[in-house]
Amino acid sequence: MEEETDIVGKAFVEHYYQLFDNERPSLSTLYQPDSMLTFEGQQILGVDDISSRLQQLPFERCRHVVSTVDTQPSAVPGSILIFVSGSLELPEEEHHLRFSQMFHLVPTAQGNLCVQNDIFRLNYG
Repeated sequence: MEEETDIVGKAFVEHYYQLFDNERPSLSTLYQPDSMLTFEGQQILGVDDISSRLQQLPFERCRHVVSTVDTQPSAVPGSILIFVSGSLELPEEEHHLRFSQMFHLVPTAQGNLCVQNDIFRLNYG
């Protein structure tokens, strides 16, 4: 039987990549003003700058194929760490791009979870 952390984490991952692949502007609803994204080593702070960076990626269409999702409860009550590995399929690329991504979800005052920290890296080699 899956623990609640696994169920919530896997549901979040499915929702996140569905939005990324089909409605990228909607990703902004998952971040907060003090959220941080580290994208290929570049640190981006705040929902507006994160949203802008994700909109500026050099491709419009993509498909994330998730291979693994690992979750852990965090020390912050109600928060979850999620580590994802998978591949990114781009229409103009012959080979899929392998990636890893880590999310730290924390509860909001409204009782939802938001992305506090997000680290994304392509895996080469």
